[in-house]
Amino acid sequence: MHEVAGVLPDGTVHYAPIGVVIGDGPVVMCHLCGEWFRSVLAHLRSHGWSQEAYRTAFGLERGQPLEGTSTRERRAAALTVRRSTDPAIREGCDVGMRWAKSGGLSRAAALAARGRPQPEQRRRKTLATLAAISLEKRAAATRRYADERLRETATAAAQRLGFSDIGTLVRERIRDGSSLAAISRAAGLHKDWLSRHLAAVDPEAAAAVDDEVRGRRRARWDQSWLPVVEALGFPDVAVYLEDRHLRKHWTVAAIGVEVGMSRPAVESAMRRHGIDRHLHATSRSRTQRRADAIAHRFGFDSIDDYLSARRAEGLSWKRIAHECDEAETWVRRRAGLC
Repeated sequence: MHEVAGVLPDGTVHYAPIGVVIGDGPVVMCHLCGEWFRSVLAHLRSHGWSQEAYRTAFGLERGQPLEGTSTRERRAAALTVRRSTDPAIREGCDVGMRWAKSGGLSRAAALAARGRPQPEQRRRKTLATLAAISLEKRAAATRRYADERLRETATAAAQRLGFSDIGTLVRERIRDGSSLAAISRAAGLHKDWLSRHLAAVDPEAAAAVDDEVRGRRRARWDQSWLPVVEALGFPDVAVYLEDRHLRKHWTVAAIGVEVGMSRPAVESAMRRHGIDRHLHATSRSRTQRRADAIAHRFGFDSIDDYLSARRAEGLSWKRIAHECDEAETWVRRRAGLC
């Protein structure tokens, strides 16, 4: 009598768990009858089962041994002898070794297993392996695999158009005036493929595209500015804005009046050319000049040094304001900025 481990969907009783082979040294237990044998493969004929049906029914991998250790050792020794004496075996082993080293064996196995249900034994191994890997490492591996697939897709698309890589294709077509959407369609990809994935597959090409596109936009948007700034003696819009706003401290409104542009148009041009906007630029400049004049009058390099020295001498804010002939609130504000 043997303890029943379960029943298959067709009603067949089995005496070993699904996805598990129970072995004890030289013998292995048969799932169908619970008896022990040196080779379950040879015993299956008594049940009328084939090896493939047995493995499928009990969730066993195709490479799972169904023989005891001593039987496997004898078979391995016999195969070693045949490999040295049988030309057909030797040639087959050599082909298999070359195929395994090239990675073709793994690819063929993956292709053969595609669409086939995973055996319970393999599923348990996979879950045990995944449980030992952190979520961060799993996510990183998934990301690496996805990036590799993207690079393969990009290279194949570039080669279809006669280019060695996607970066060379994109740079040449962008210089000719094509958009990323047009390049994607010409390469047989979705129109948004390059917009989404170019930075991942070729960051340098993506940066070059960004520079080219920004240059085109600046040139297009600066068309209405150029006649005015050139008449004022400036070579381009960026130089004009730097001179007026950063050097001469003109406000946005004053710049707009001079060039005949609206305030939003001036602010947009400043953002486009990377010029930081300073609020109340004229007043700030005038206040700074006044502060510098006070410091120099009393022999200090800056207003900060002047105020620090006077406070160290014990002077009150009122006395300092009287000395420099400024309002006490003005002096306190300058001290707060310090």
